[in-house]
Amino acid sequence: MLMTTNEPVEAGRLTEHEAAALYRLMTWLSPAFPVGGFSYSSGIEWAVEAGDIVDTATLADWLDAMLGDGSGFCDATFLVHAYLAAEAGKDASLCEIAEFAAAFVPSLERQLETTSQGRAFVDIARAAWDADRLDAMVAACRTPLVYPVAVGVVAAAHGVPLAPTLHAFLHALVSNWISAASRLIPLGQTDSQRVLVRLEAAVAATANRALLATLDDLGGATFRADLASLRHETQYTRLFRS
Repeated sequence: MLMTTNEPVEAGRLTEHEAAALYRLMTWLSPAFPVGGFSYSSGIEWAVEAGDIVDTATLADWLDAMLGDGSGFCDATFLVHAYLAAEAGKDASLCEIAEFAAAFVPSLERQLETTSQGRAFVDIARAAWDADRLDAMVAACRTPLVYPVAVGVVAAAHGVPLAPTLHAFLHALVSNWISAASRLIPLGQTDSQRVLVRLEAAVAATANRALLATLDDLGGATFRADLASLRHETQYTRLFRS
């Protein structure tokens, strides 16, 4: 027999601010948020053509390396430092971080990918959810905001906590990579979810590293992935823009 009660459930209830923060994170980093992530593969298209990625195992290995030793960790670290600078109102530091992040991108196509997504993220978030000082923070940067910096700045402007912002960003990043690969290998929906499950611990570990990392800790060891992003533009047939 189903038992019901009219008494409110207090345990674990979100505060108004927590509920708003969660709602915005789920919206901003959803595949439905129109930043155009579906049109980029971050070099995965070339890796599939070259035979480096052929199935779920090779895809998971490739993405694990990108996440922990390549652009995933670097983007996460830039997000953290952009968030902290924006939260503290340190416009000069934020400007330096934005310039450093833009210069850190290894290829022209990846530059197009991250700056286009960053611009779209700021414009759409600002149009739907404006926040105090957001315009001033964006204007303080003399360079277009790359995607992770844009996410950090917008989240800080809205008072969304850093740790869940970082985890949500990395989940969205990995999900987009898997989505691209699922169309290229191709993979079925269940296999795509298996890859996402396999990367769960790596996402958490990367987020925790980034929260403690300094800008001096930035660096990568994914030369093959960087090469893929450089060679993608010369592929004869392409589905993606990077």
